[in-house]
Amino acid sequence: MPVATEPVLRIDGLSAGYDAAAVLRDLDLHVDAGEVVALLGPNGAGKTTTLRAISGIVKPMAGTISVDGSDIAKLAPAARAKLGIAHVPEGRGVFFGLTVAEHFRLGHRGEQLDADAAYEYFPALARLRDRRVGLLSGGEQQMLALGRALARRPRLMMLDEMSLGLAPIIVDRLLPVVADYARESSCAVLLVEQHIQVALRVADRGYVLAHGELVMHDTAEVLGRDHDLILSSYLGETAI
Repeated sequence: MPVATEPVLRIDGLSAGYDAAAVLRDLDLHVDAGEVVALLGPNGAGKTTTLRAISGIVKPMAGTISVDGSDIAKLAPAARAKLGIAHVPEGRGVFFGLTVAEHFRLGHRGEQLDADAAYEYFPALARLRDRRVGLLSGGEQQMLALGRALARRPRLMMLDEMSLGLAPIIVDRLLPVVADYARESSCAVLLVEQHIQVALRVADRGYVLAHGELVMHDTAEVLGRDHDLILSSYLGETAI
């Protein structure tokens, strides 16, 4: 009989928000090692707030967040990063005045980024290593943001609206690389994405938020087949 393993990320009863106003209410969620989980929903549903709560940028109002079975509530954002949480925010978080190679020399105190791993998964970055990021295309900048995240050899990688401002063909090239990395390295990936089909093409499972609450959870295959059901959730309607 197989032994049950602890999820890399487990969220139980999480409520969080800003200025004492809850944006996210009573969320339960987990992500296993090597798994890609999509967090879906319209603008304002609480997706980004979820990632910020995991990173420690937003303080939870209730609930628990655990990584590999350990409660991380008392850890500062920097300590969570050292624990292996890599967060690629909306807007990519890159520095236009630095070169690609210089980005892989930026790390937390004592942290060594594995640039070779980034170049292995994104060979185009190796050819761009001496180019300043401000001269890169949007897709190349996103590639760098992803490469820099996986160069940290994360235990948990969180991606916020990766497709924002990019042509669909670029996203279709980048996301499968993320999925390959997750499965080959046993990294857990939590992918926040407003575009349903983009995320479900690479995800194993999906959670759908609406108005700050979880309204659906199933495998990506099931969710992908029931587009009308997801759409009703986005519109805040009750599917029958």
